[in-house]
Amino acid sequence: MPILQRYFFRELALNFLAVTGALLAILVIYQLGAVLERAAQYQYPRGVVLQLFALGAAENFTLLLPLGLMLGIVLALGRLYHESEMTAAQACGFGGARAWMPVGLLAVAVAALSGWLSLQLAPKAATLRVELTARAVRAGLAEPFTPGRFRSFDGGRTIVYGASTGAAGDLQRVFIKQAAGGSVITTVAQRARREAGADGLSQTIVLLDGERFEGVPGTRRYHLLKFDELRVPLSPPAPAAMPARLDAQPTGTLIGSAPLADRAELQWRVGYPVMVLVAALCAAPLGRLRPRQGRYARVWQAVLFFAIYGNLAIASRTWFEHGATPAALGIWWVHLPFLLWAAYLIRRRA
Repeated sequence: MPILQRYFFRELALNFLAVTGALLAILVIYQLGAVLERAAQYQYPRGVVLQLFALGAAENFTLLLPLGLMLGIVLALGRLYHESEMTAAQACGFGGARAWMPVGLLAVAVAALSGWLSLQLAPKAATLRVELTARAVRAGLAEPFTPGRFRSFDGGRTIVYGASTGAAGDLQRVFIKQAAGGSVITTVAQRARREAGADGLSQTIVLLDGERFEGVPGTRRYHLLKFDELRVPLSPPAPAAMPARLDAQPTGTLIGSAPLADRAELQWRVGYPVMVLVAALCAAPLGRLRPRQGRYARVWQAVLFFAIYGNLAIASRTWFEHGATPAALGIWWVHLPFLLWAAYLIRRRA
């Protein structure tokens, strides 16, 4: 590859990596909050949180590639035109197929990466995340009580606290607060042990030698119960039922499948690398600037283009799954208007 083509390819690649890295950071911040919220709710073990976070990022990274590539190309060309480097290169005969080759090489490489991610890695990551989440819920519920720390159950309506642990591993000086409608139940005991149910989710804490107070705050209606042994069932947050996820199905099982949802999922996965190529075709002519235009003059157009492209793709999938569009048409048609627009831009700015 000649020197100029290598230089322009490097500029395009560096801008693509920078933009995609920034988008990935935004995705990381969003997903980190969601994972930590579920980890706190279901008491995930610490080592599982990072794995769930990485798998979620692997699933969704494909979404960033078309937008990252389009913005990267537009930003790179904007700088090159704004600083007259492209004008100087064109004066040296750099144009036509020579100018398109760096864009084409980068687009093909990113499309290949997008195809591997959407067809192979993302389904495996989704499957692993479902399995790991189920194991994490059970492991979190089996975690022993930590002395000196409060632990919540039943959506925060039950709070358990133990001051210390005995030689046999049982809790010492236990405090339990339960909310039942307008009443508050407070139980204190000298000792307690936990018993897990056969299903691995239900639990019972057995309190020994204590007292239980039940009443409505602000009134004098209180009941006092002294006991030698009291069993209190704990209701941990039950994990939501996980229906069969299409995004976790291997690509091979979707090929030839008759249901519309399966066909839509397959076409959606294949559509990612197609979207990358279409975005590159539109970005190359869109990134050209006229004299005295700012280097970021075309960025808003690229963002608007991708917003329309992405939302129309999502809508076309929904229409196809609900039978609103012909089965033979699928969701492939969504790429055609943007291919025609790319052809118009290329012809207009040739």
